[in-house]
Amino acid sequence: MSTIYIDQTSGVDASGNGTVDQPYQSLAFALFSTPTTEAETTQYQIRKDADAAYDVPTQSATKKAKKDAQGLEKKRLKAQAEERELKEKAEKRERRLQESKKIVLTEDSSLPKPVKSKIVKLESLRGQRVRVSGWVHRRRDQQEITFIVLRDGTGYLQAVLTGDANKTYDAVTLQLEASVELTGTLKAVPEGQRAPGGHELVVDYWRVLGAAPGAEEAFTNRLNEQSDPSILADLRHLVLRGETASSVLRLRAALLSAFRQSYADNDLLEVTPPCLVQTQVEGGATLFKFDYYGQPAFLTQSSQLYLETCLPSLGDVFCVQESFRAENSHTRRHLSEYTHLEAELAFITFDDLMTHIEAIICETVDKLLVNPATAALIKTLNPHFKAPSRPFMRMPYASAIAWLNEHKIQRPAEDADGNVITKKDEQTGKDEPVMVDHEIGDDIAEAAERQMTDIIAAPIFLYGFPAELKAFYMQKMPRQEGEQGPVYTESCDLLMPGVGEIVGGSMRIADMEELLAAYKREGIDPAPYYWFTDQRKYGTCQHGGYGLGVERFLAWLANRFTVRECSLYPRWPGRATP
Repeated sequence: MSTIYIDQTSGVDASGNGTVDQPYQSLAFALFSTPTTEAETTQYQIRKDADAAYDVPTQSATKKAKKDAQGLEKKRLKAQAEERELKEKAEKRERRLQESKKIVLTEDSSLPKPVKSKIVKLESLRGQRVRVSGWVHRRRDQQEITFIVLRDGTGYLQAVLTGDANKTYDAVTLQLEASVELTGTLKAVPEGQRAPGGHELVVDYWRVLGAAPGAEEAFTNRLNEQSDPSILADLRHLVLRGETASSVLRLRAALLSAFRQSYADNDLLEVTPPCLVQTQVEGGATLFKFDYYGQPAFLTQSSQLYLETCLPSLGDVFCVQESFRAENSHTRRHLSEYTHLEAELAFITFDDLMTHIEAIICETVDKLLVNPATAALIKTLNPHFKAPSRPFMRMPYASAIAWLNEHKIQRPAEDADGNVITKKDEQTGKDEPVMVDHEIGDDIAEAAERQMTDIIAAPIFLYGFPAELKAFYMQKMPRQEGEQGPVYTESCDLLMPGVGEIVGGSMRIADMEELLAAYKREGIDPAPYYWFTDQRKYGTCQHGGYGLGVERFLAWLANRFTVRECSLYPRWPGRATP
């Protein structure tokens, strides 16, 4: 009679063999491991640990162990069945692969000549033989039929492979994201069934144009919804193939087109200012500097100064231009490079400026919602979107400070050098910022702005910011005789729920002497700005303008969490690839 040993502390089930030197850990595994033919001639000795003596297991312990052993046996049988099934599938696939190599698909010359078409243009070709090229977006096998969803950038098309078309080597090995050319008859889907565009392609001939890998390099193994954000950023070129990312970029294109149409409707002309400049607009701390043939130069922060020079010759103007900010910010609404939609208008008042911004935004949104294609994109990305109602709320800066304090929205206290003052939290032991009420003169932080906008839940023009918070070129508000306190500017920020600031604008200093004084106050050498100063020398006028962040506007429109989703290849500190 053989003896099997079980040590519940130091034993090991998987690699043990039941001897004194290599005992099992559980009685259940020992019973499971004993061949049925030896069950009657085997005895078991068990102990809790090395300090205890081996002994015969109790009746109750044996009963429980037998039940657990039955469970292990079921698992073993299930694993065997799965392994057998996998083997059979592999053998079947191998047979299918070998058989597929014998099948050569040729195009039937007796069939009507196919019409080559993009997916978006297919509806009028129903009932005809067509040829379409694209990428395999989805694939589904169903008995002797393969369904493919094809993507060509203009839309999606369901295609059906049957017969020999579904038996070739290319059909058996086809992977997602392979590029293919499909030829067949376009048919409307039967009533009660659904397919993109309401039709499907019954394929009679097809070929692979560019194969895609499977196994570890398969598209879905490299990229999926659970991928880490850093991986998604590295693989942005593949992310763009997804339905959400491509829909956002498609909406972005429509958005820019709608803005351009709105500007044309309001008699603004598009111009293209330079990106390489030798002047600053928003302060030197956020300039990207580089050597320009031995001279210092910068990537533009804003095209505003150049737009002002266009007013006397071209009238009101706008541009869609990249702007760059060397600001080490990692928030969800900041980019180092972003698309800046800027405009300048002559012979206007501050009230005219805000009315114009409101009109351009509302007209643009209306255009997008009237167009069925872009309305569908917005509905998909942001199902609860509603066009903003007019007029937009207008709130003076001083009133915003009071509103924040009334609603207990505080800011971190800062010392004289601008460092956040902290205090150790008695419960957590961590240093936490000391929170204080807002005061006139504070630069309202992004978080506070967003809280206020989300509570009010409507677009808000914040206007009349203190001069020390704004750029040198902004026009100051007229002061009443004897008025004391801060000097305010004719400046405004447009805040949108969920995003915060999307537009910043102001009236510009029109008087040359006042502009020269502003240069001096800010420590700016006026020499490089001679061309900008000349605007006040040769027929000045009251004028103003603004800049709109396209990515922020799109994040609001499409309900995106971060502006990084709203750029083709976003750039932020530490990220300049791919």
